[in-house]
Amino acid sequence: MKHHAIGAAVVLAMLPATGAFAAGLDRSGQPVAPIFQQGNLVELGWTSLFPTVEGKESIGAKRDISNMADKYSFPSAAVKYQANDQWSFSFLYDHPFGADAAYDGINVFTNNGTPGATTRAAMIPLGTTLTPIVQALNPGFTPAQVQAALPGAIQQALTVGYGPVTSTQAQAAVAKYTTAASDTNVTNVAVTTQSFSLVAGFQPNKNWHLYGGPVYQTIKGDVHLRGAAYSVFNGYDANFSNSGAWGFLAGAAYQIPDIAFRAALTYRSAIKHDVDTTENFVNYQKLGGAVGTSSTTKIKTPQSVNFDLQSGVAPNTVAFANLRWVDWSSFSIRPGQFGAISNDLGPFVGKPNGFNLVEYGKDQYSATVGVGRKFSDQWAGNMSVGWDSGTGEYVTTLGPTRGNWNLGIGAQYSPTKNFYIGLGAKYFWLGDAKAQVASNVGTTTYQADFKDNNAVAVGVKVGYRF
Repeated sequence: MKHHAIGAAVVLAMLPATGAFAAGLDRSGQPVAPIFQQGNLVELGWTSLFPTVEGKESIGAKRDISNMADKYSFPSAAVKYQANDQWSFSFLYDHPFGADAAYDGINVFTNNGTPGATTRAAMIPLGTTLTPIVQALNPGFTPAQVQAALPGAIQQALTVGYGPVTSTQAQAAVAKYTTAASDTNVTNVAVTTQSFSLVAGFQPNKNWHLYGGPVYQTIKGDVHLRGAAYSVFNGYDANFSNSGAWGFLAGAAYQIPDIAFRAALTYRSAIKHDVDTTENFVNYQKLGGAVGTSSTTKIKTPQSVNFDLQSGVAPNTVAFANLRWVDWSSFSIRPGQFGAISNDLGPFVGKPNGFNLVEYGKDQYSATVGVGRKFSDQWAGNMSVGWDSGTGEYVTTLGPTRGNWNLGIGAQYSPTKNFYIGLGAKYFWLGDAKAQVASNVGTTTYQADFKDNNAVAVGVKVGYRF
């Protein structure tokens, strides 16, 4: 079973092209497959995902929540140059992490259909402890009495069920601690990253391949929180300007070319970003002054480990597997103004040190296994089954899925020995999730259930060997 007999199937086996929907913000799966190809190579890819993520409120009226996951696409590219029998150099480009989501309709994640929706106080928990702050509008209240009444109202706002405030006085009072909506009435998020990896490979003999190099990563995003679910954070905006920072990857592979066997372990470092951030929550008043609107947010994208395994199992047939770990439990985002407000409110909800805008409870583990087969000199195909653990039972409202199972198929056509085109598709059964806002992380309180959801991903790659 010589390497050339199953070469096309090996190429295809390393062409998932449709990782696309994983735990946390994971998208591409950060593959390094092109560095193992024979000779020189140029490869371009494109992946598109079409998700359906629907649910139902777990509080208030328990209304249906329509699809909040936007479709998205991202490119990938690779160039590999084999300098000699021992040294090779590769450039890899992909979008490792990202998010695209927007709520719609009338529910606790939007201000649609709500009287006074132009104010972020339009929907807020209504309870008996709001009475003191309504009374605070009376001339008889001193500043000290106003401040004394505030904690009870905040605690109620962050912990109790939700509904529209019917009292104009209540809306006006709470509006002192919120602000006016500007550009949207719905919760939405968009996060984009890019990764540029320069990889040097060294093969001391035919069995070992050592590789590594620098990685430059960019990140940018926007977050808008709207609706009753976010209580006093209803109306919060954050814009994260484009930021770049350096990390590295390193790995080693053991291979037996005659049977197309390879076991490769790849580590990618965490990358620390200092992101210029503009926040819009200007009318929120701390008990002692206004909170600023510009700051620098520290974001550390997670470290990860990929283990790739493949082997010829029959003439023209190769089996493959990928195992991946991502350190999402160490990931968090706490912009400056959000953090200052959460520090004020945290003690009222059992979080004396405040809380994060985004964080994940557990690390991500995923596995994919499959088989690829070469049918002729021009055609090959593959099939795979995958699983993703998710990042915990309770998830962020900005990405309310809990892992997945997936089934993938692919085909590759090589009209010449140097040129190929691969097409792939995956269907994802998305895990049911309980979505909770930031102030509830670490508790069993959640705002919505998302069940029976799915996604379809399609991908294409074209490559030329020279």
